Amino acid sequence: MPLKAPFRPCILIPCFNHGGTMSAVLAKIEPFNLPCIVVDDGSDSKTATELDRLTAQYPWVTLLRMAQNRGKGAAVMRGISEAARMGFSHALQVDADGQHQLSDIPKLLKQAEEFPEFLISGKPLYDDSVPKSRLYGRYVTHFWVWIETLSFSLQDSMCGFRVYPLQPALALMQQHTIGERMDFDTEIMVRLYWQGTRSRFIPTQVIYPPDGLSHFDALKDNLRISWMHTRLFLGMLPRIPKLLRLRNSASRDPHWSKTQERKGLWGIRLMMNVYRVLGRQSFQLLLYPVIGYFWLSGSRQRRASKDYLRRLSDFAATRGVTLPYRLSSFRHFMRFGEAMLSKLATWRGDTLLGRDAILVDNGRCEAQIATGKGTLIIASHLGDIESCRALGELDQNVKVNALVFTQHAERFNQVMKEINPQANVNLIQVANMGPETAILLRERLDRGEWVAIVGDRTSAGGYQRSGQQRLIFSDFLGSPAAFPQGPFILAAALRVPVFLMFGIMQQKKLNIYFEPFADPLLIPRAARQQSLQGIIDSYARRLEHYILLAPHDWFNFYDFWQHPEDVPVDRESD
Repeated sequence: MPLKAPFRPCILIPCFNHGGTMSAVLAKIEPFNLPCIVVDDGSDSKTATELDRLTAQYPWVTLLRMAQNRGKGAAVMRGISEAARMGFSHALQVDADGQHQLSDIPKLLKQAEEFPEFLISGKPLYDDSVPKSRLYGRYVTHFWVWIETLSFSLQDSMCGFRVYPLQPALALMQQHTIGERMDFDTEIMVRLYWQGTRSRFIPTQVIYPPDGLSHFDALKDNLRISWMHTRLFLGMLPRIPKLLRLRNSASRDPHWSKTQERKGLWGIRLMMNVYRVLGRQSFQLLLYPVIGYFWLSGSRQRRASKDYLRRLSDFAATRGVTLPYRLSSFRHFMRFGEAMLSKLATWRGDTLLGRDAILVDNGRCEAQIATGKGTLIIASHLGDIESCRALGELDQNVKVNALVFTQHAERFNQVMKEINPQANVNLIQVANMGPETAILLRERLDRGEWVAIVGDRTSAGGYQRSGQQRLIFSDFLGSPAAFPQGPFILAAALRVPVFLMFGIMQQKKLNIYFEPFADPLLIPRAARQQSLQGIIDSYARRLEHYILLAPHDWFNFYDFWQHPEDVPVDRESD
């Protein structure tokens, strides 16, 4: 086995007319005791003189000079070549304008030493100093990078605070011509990804000093960046098979709860800004290329969609039920995108009930609100889960708590509060369904609040006993499928009224169904398993009923009928 190459990093700073900031930058990096290469990219005489002075002051600084200004990318590539010649293994690129939080250098280097074959990059956290045009322009580049890599793994391709593994970077530079100016940071990261060099990201603060010097030319650099994305898009096309293999190899776990979401917090903010600026109808048109990309690239989700629609078609035929429309996997994906659009609208505070949505419950919801009692809603991934917001429109005093078992609740809570501080739906993140969860929910219910939990998804760690998940199999759309016991056991323990709630699209209108399930839900000890089986069977029947009314509204894009190999089965199929 070959010996691991020693980790020998240096700092690399491209500089063009930043004589006024270089002294402060070098003073901040001096405590890290690292060699530094400064590349003077054809600066004016004032900066050149200052760099000579600083080089004499700091013996650990090596100064390289370009005969004329060629651009940041050219300066970085010159520095990378020199760093490799000097025997370094990695180069940490730092901008000369003082934007970066240099105290994070140890974090980036620690990651580079632990993952020496990766490109380690900062992921900017901006304050109010960031120009909005630059911020939104980054979102456009993020979108194109998603397309060019068929992946969401490159979380930010424009941050100049990063650690390059020198050998892969040199090999790339020898094989391809890379943009030398503001297009450099993005192009080299994308091409390294194509080459097999993955990236890791470290959150870091980035500021725009009020007296900062920017060399970004709005016209020329935007044209360069547009041409770069054109080249990368065309280069992506013949690489599609390889890129899909790269993406699919990143995660082999088939369970839905271990699958990372395909968007970040900044992505949600981008969607909201596009929605706010363009309006709902224009944004809905943008769904077609976006959902088309997901449909084409999401092979596992597409297979699951087709399998579900086939099962549903066969089930409807055996029941003599005529489905409301022709089934289509692409339309299934599109309906999910439309539901996400509705989510954005309701987050903004747009009215849910009225012209576009109606509550079909014969007054049961208003009557339950009038009691002032804490209430449990068992929902599902059928249709718009955001329909729970309708409760707040009926009575602003109703507080709805949605219980979730993934690791994304904090992020969604944050963005919901940013968008609408008056949002009346709170997400509660829990790691498992234990006594602490029951106590927390009991306190909320005692205050007259409502709690919503989905009953149609198993959890990789949410419902366990003796280290194993506890599931019950119920016949669902013609085949046994696993349902979690947890939500129903919780409902019985809390001893509150239990309702079912579904928000489904029928004839271009959202119909919100609210129906009683139990008051309270009882599970006698003497017939515990039999009672649970009957309760979950009843839930599965109601879920089937509403799925037949709106087939494209069920959003479980994974193999719902798979049998987990390590799960105790409480009712096997014949």
